[in-house]
Amino acid sequence: MALKCEPILPNFGAVCSGLDLTRELDADEVKQITDAMDKYGVTVWRDTGMSDEDHVNFSRNFGYLERVPKRPEGQRTRLPYRELFDASNLNLEGEITTDPAAIEYRKGDRLWHTDSAFLEKRTSYSILLAHITPPAGAGGETWFADARTAYEDLPQETKNLIEDKVGVNSLWWSRKKAGAEVSEEEVYERPVAKHPLVHTHAGSGRKSLFIAAHTMDVEGMDKAEGRKLIEDLIAHTTQDKYTFKWQWQPGDMVIWDNLCTMHKGGEYDYNAYKRDMRRTTVREGTEPHLMETGDDPYTALFSKSPKSVDINSARDAGR
Repeated sequence: MALKCEPILPNFGAVCSGLDLTRELDADEVKQITDAMDKYGVTVWRDTGMSDEDHVNFSRNFGYLERVPKRPEGQRTRLPYRELFDASNLNLEGEITTDPAAIEYRKGDRLWHTDSAFLEKRTSYSILLAHITPPAGAGGETWFADARTAYEDLPQETKNLIEDKVGVNSLWWSRKKAGAEVSEEEVYERPVAKHPLVHTHAGSGRKSLFIAAHTMDVEGMDKAEGRKLIEDLIAHTTQDKYTFKWQWQPGDMVIWDNLCTMHKGGEYDYNAYKRDMRRTTVREGTEPHLMETGDDPYTALFSKSPKSVDINSARDAGR
């Protein structure tokens, strides 16, 4: 079958149709999707009819899937596959969570960010499927920003400044920025990941910014100057001309390439509406047949959670 793409912005985002994503795709169909992703950065798929199993199987077409932290043997989890990251506001019983740590952790999702920038091995695709969404007009959309066109439009002086700069990224920094009670000392005591602020996007050959809420410092720059630069670059990239939002309906799926985009969750009444969103994340540079790598970065990362955003304890509280 032939993939159809309707652009959202001239060079960024497209609503796609024409493929049945619930069945096994052939190599040509997978290439059609990756070509669309290289061109548009974000593809939107309406009313997919996908189950959790379909979601995971589809995602494996694009590389190794990261997995959520291991749970002790016999302990319940809400979702059936470790490859599914729970981006909802629900507890294990499927009800709206009231656990403070879980609520604090999720606030960081509503800052402009790139998934897993706080890990040494970056995420390429994030694949988010909506199961339950707030009603129309109640918020809960997701915003996307075009980091390639934004880079291309920077003044040459700024391009020269950031060409060889490296950003220092921390999960706990973004949670602190979102209001969690995490001290700067606690942030620096925990793992960080370093990535260039500018890189060449492999699929398109275009240069792109790689920077957002997880980026707390710029190596070799004064701390205050580096943070001002980070904020300026985020503000530049998230101007209206580079962004669009998607208002979800159940069954919708969005794929975005973290290596050429930023995104953030939209505001909604967290206590009034269920929002059940499930995400797979594809590791950069892995081949589809490499399903097991033997490493487990999320288990190690979350074992060092500050108490105010201790996501492991928050999950336990929902049992």
